[in-house]
Amino acid sequence: MAEEIATLAGGCFWCVEAVFKDVIGVHRVESGYIGGETVDPTYKQVCSGTTGHAEAIRIAFDPALLGYGDLLDIFFHTHDPTTLNRQGNDVGTQYRSAIFPHSPEQEAAARAAIARAQPDFTTPIVTTIESLSTWYPAEDYLQDYWAGDGTRNPYCLAVIPPKLAKLRKSFAERVKDNAAAG
Repeated sequence: MAEEIATLAGGCFWCVEAVFKDVIGVHRVESGYIGGETVDPTYKQVCSGTTGHAEAIRIAFDPALLGYGDLLDIFFHTHDPTTLNRQGNDVGTQYRSAIFPHSPEQEAAARAAIARAQPDFTTPIVTTIESLSTWYPAEDYLQDYWAGDGTRNPYCLAVIPPKLAKLRKSFAERVKDNAAAG
């Protein structure tokens, strides 16, 4: 089985991780940090905004079931790619919207996805395309957060269900539980 990796930042990694865990063709989603200067940063350091890292997710997916372009379409329509260094109440460069391509083909697909998504927004997309750099997995207690402690976290309860509803409404054919029900 072929597998590709995508690395995306779209605000709080808990919120983006929860969306992609429900997508057909996604094998694994790992939360972590990328794009900064501090070696082996901690969650507390990244949240301070001083390391330069973005909270991000690394997605392992099957390109036969989910194309990289389709994955990016979901990304653009389940977070706000038009706010610079901000997602809702989360403000700072650690919450930026960014794509970290793993190949020249992914970079070209990212540029095409931005162009494809732009007409759906009234303000310019500010998502950056950044060079792939060292990936640091987030601490174990932060992985798969929505499935555990996240369902008791008021922030997550306010932010994640609307993202999941948008996923199910706009990409119903791509959602794991919808496919099982069909």
